[in-house]
Amino acid sequence: MERECGLFNPSFKLSDQNITGFNEAFYNLTEPSLMEQAIKRNEGELGLGGTLVVNTGKFTGRSPKDKHVVVSPSTASKIWWEQNARMEKASFDVLYADMLRHMKSKNLYVQDLFAGAEKDHRINIRVISELVWHNLFIRHLLIRPNEFEVVDFIADFTIINLPTFFADPVRHGCRSETVIAINFDEKIVLIAGTEYAGENKKSVFTLLNYLLPQKSIMPMHCSANRISDTLSDSAIFFGLSGTGKTTLSADGKRVLVGDDEHGWSANGIFNFEGGCYAKTINLSRENEPDIYATTSKFSTVIENMMCNEHTKQLDFQDDSLTVNMRAAYPMHYIANSAQDGLAKHPKDLVMLTCDAYGVMPPIASLSAAQAMYHFLSGFTSKVAGTERGVIEPEPTFSTCFGAPFLPLRPEVYGELLREKITKYNTRCWLLNTGWTGGGFGIGKRMPIHITRALLDAALEGRLDRCSFRKDSNFGFEVPISLQGVDNKFLNPRENWLDKVSYDKAATKLVKLFADNFEQYLPFVDEKTKAAAIG
Repeated sequence: MERECGLFNPSFKLSDQNITGFNEAFYNLTEPSLMEQAIKRNEGELGLGGTLVVNTGKFTGRSPKDKHVVVSPSTASKIWWEQNARMEKASFDVLYADMLRHMKSKNLYVQDLFAGAEKDHRINIRVISELVWHNLFIRHLLIRPNEFEVVDFIADFTIINLPTFFADPVRHGCRSETVIAINFDEKIVLIAGTEYAGENKKSVFTLLNYLLPQKSIMPMHCSANRISDTLSDSAIFFGLSGTGKTTLSADGKRVLVGDDEHGWSANGIFNFEGGCYAKTINLSRENEPDIYATTSKFSTVIENMMCNEHTKQLDFQDDSLTVNMRAAYPMHYIANSAQDGLAKHPKDLVMLTCDAYGVMPPIASLSAAQAMYHFLSGFTSKVAGTERGVIEPEPTFSTCFGAPFLPLRPEVYGELLREKITKYNTRCWLLNTGWTGGGFGIGKRMPIHITRALLDAALEGRLDRCSFRKDSNFGFEVPISLQGVDNKFLNPRENWLDKVSYDKAATKLVKLFADNFEQYLPFVDEKTKAAAIG
């Protein structure tokens, strides 16, 4: 039987997308109903405070090598094919048809949501999932229309997520039984063979990374905060998962705009999302009280965390399932957050790197050319668990601090960023949250109190009054001293016991930078080339 219930646009039916033969379709269920159904279907357990504790099974991180973009006349010359796997339209059509057959006799859960807080530039996303908790997850992560907006809702893109469908690489033209297939022309995203919920949100981010540059809007893999409750100057924080975007932007002294994805338009910045997806490994009430509090609030999705069978108390240190344990919750669960998702143009831009070599200083001031160089380089370390197969920090270059989510060539985003930085006179900083006193296995992670002290000084303008030295490895400016910060942290070489080993590590890292940046030299201006040379 086909039965559709809930709040939805009466002019839309699933049959409009050739989805037929399902059992029941539930539209735009709210958090209490989603919680009730998820528990009833044994998709998760009730946790402290009414949270939903779930396990994503085999996959506890994204599968970037399984993401495909459909080739067509409109995409053939636009897509960055070195990063995005191709899928022929004929293969996509077969995959789509097979997934439609797989949906028959199932209960389906539909959420109609917005991506983008700035109304003129947002897109309408319809998510159709076979797992109730995926519907709850994406309802937290995107922006929820009100009841009047729902009844007029027309989707710009549709995401269909069926974890119990497994692709056939030969039949479907993909790499494995897991597949994320994006068809920009037909405005459909297909996700199959993985229960990891992060694929939903990153698919939306990929869509926006394709669409917004065509409107001269810079899409950014960054967190952001602003000075006050009212629309005010902002700071943005670029970085891959695990480098500190969520932690450092959720600062009680400033107002959180968003923790992961934003756009930079002529009006300022705007959050793409309506919630947060925070890593919870070693989370503590003392160091991150706001995020910690969300882990016992109603309907927060607790993903891949161990908890006591009787008390349901979460264990933030137990990484036996994955170090990529997370909590997904709506933005208003962070007390000091901007519910409008908006801010003025960034006064400060911070690039977060996680240097597993232990060479980088904890903070450096960047010129506009140096900022573009480090943005295109995107040096960091993949932190264990955020992708399948990563079990320890892996030094890597992820251009624009988000290569897996970029459908267009990196220079498109780099040029947009440089234009914005120059036009709005934004100060740029490189902040290293990685290792100090030695590389991974020898040194230690940069103490969070050092990182916070330096970041606060930068955002408050106190670093402007400090003396700086030119870094001999990268040519950027590094503060010599700051009250309350041990000088040995500001000069990484002095924090190593073995200075010869530091010099070898620095030489190796500089060469890695140079070798990686050769691919961009034909596309950048002379100032950026000079920054690459140092």
